[in-house]
Amino acid sequence: MMKRRGNTPSASGKEAEKTVVDFTDEYPVFTPAMKATHTILVPDMLPWHFDLLTHILRREGYRIEVLHNEGRQVIDEGLKHVHNDACFPALCVIGQYLDALKSGKYDADRTAVLITQTGGGCRASNYLPLIRKALKAEFPQVPVLSLNFSGLEKGNGLELNVKLIAKLGYAIFYSDLIMSCFNQTRPYELHAGESGAARERCVEMLRGAFDGGTYRAFRRNALAILEAFAAVPVSGERRVKVGVVGEIYVKYSPLGNSHLEDFLLAEGCEPVVPALMDFILYCVVNNLNDAKFYGRRSFQTWVFRFAYRWLYHKQKQLNALIEKHGRFEPLHDFEHLRTCADEVINQGVKMGEGWLIPAEMAALAESGTPNIVCAQPFGCLPNHIAGKGAVRVLKERYPGINIVPVDYDPSATKVNQENRIKLMLATARERENK
Repeated sequence: MMKRRGNTPSASGKEAEKTVVDFTDEYPVFTPAMKATHTILVPDMLPWHFDLLTHILRREGYRIEVLHNEGRQVIDEGLKHVHNDACFPALCVIGQYLDALKSGKYDADRTAVLITQTGGGCRASNYLPLIRKALKAEFPQVPVLSLNFSGLEKGNGLELNVKLIAKLGYAIFYSDLIMSCFNQTRPYELHAGESGAARERCVEMLRGAFDGGTYRAFRRNALAILEAFAAVPVSGERRVKVGVVGEIYVKYSPLGNSHLEDFLLAEGCEPVVPALMDFILYCVVNNLNDAKFYGRRSFQTWVFRFAYRWLYHKQKQLNALIEKHGRFEPLHDFEHLRTCADEVINQGVKMGEGWLIPAEMAALAESGTPNIVCAQPFGCLPNHIAGKGAVRVLKERYPGINIVPVDYDPSATKVNQENRIKLMLATARERENK
């Protein structure tokens, strides 16, 4: 409820005092006491990374649970509360929340939901009011937590400190490596299921590392992951490699992209999915570019500069280990991604995934993956401009590049999406045969 404070102006025309709007009673707030009593629901956005990220948060005392409900009923729940032109990822996230709460599995009086926010100009930074509006209509007692580093929600988010942030950073690096090694092994494994088993062993090993405080043994843990996947017997056959780029949610979420990675594997392809850390570094660099381009310097600029140096140093260290091992292709070097972006688009284009999308497509083409699916929510203006809008320039620079933009929205059918990808694969296989 909005409270009006201040004196009411009289009929004599006395100047009214300023009106202060207080929103504290309008939505429930997640209090420290709820940490021990409430289950926090998380949308299924990062299937490769949540194994470790949620484990770390559970060790911090949070009762985290990742949602895996999907199907048309989830989309329909989202459509009840979100206009279909608003944002497809927001519709999926809200649909998962409401479908889960209506399932009877959770006590709404002891449940909260968590959403990440980048703080950029994309509609993703407006998820909080959309989620709160939807929950207020059916589950008004459920609070919404924000995980962000932009100060969007002070006092109503996870309790973050430097040590916890560092743990999450290590978890993302390890998860990126597992994702990359799995995708380079699974299409070629001689015995079905061995890549999945290697993944489970790596995740279990890393859980123990975080429990025992050895997660900072970066070289040892990374080499253990590389050795686990290198031990899987593989064939020497050739497969079409397909890169996956686009908006952050539909790039990774099985619900958002209709299980794109599974489809590519079923088609006999090797999925090449860029690292999540590239997006983290992209967000950090955008803050540094604000200081460079627009003079927006503050104490946070120094913090972001320190964070970038640490994260980029770790990325270079990881890639050096992968290259020395020799079995797997390394991840993209982020400074090289920035160079690729400069060839196509200005780094000031940072709405949504902005310059990162054409940078990743260029880097994929240079590293032997010219076949690319650009996954985007329909109507997502920033990503359509930076994604589809850059295709012509990319084709001029890389004549063999084979890009198919695929829209994901409530009315799109999985069959149509897969048919578009199959046409791209037909062209890719024809070129491979030649």
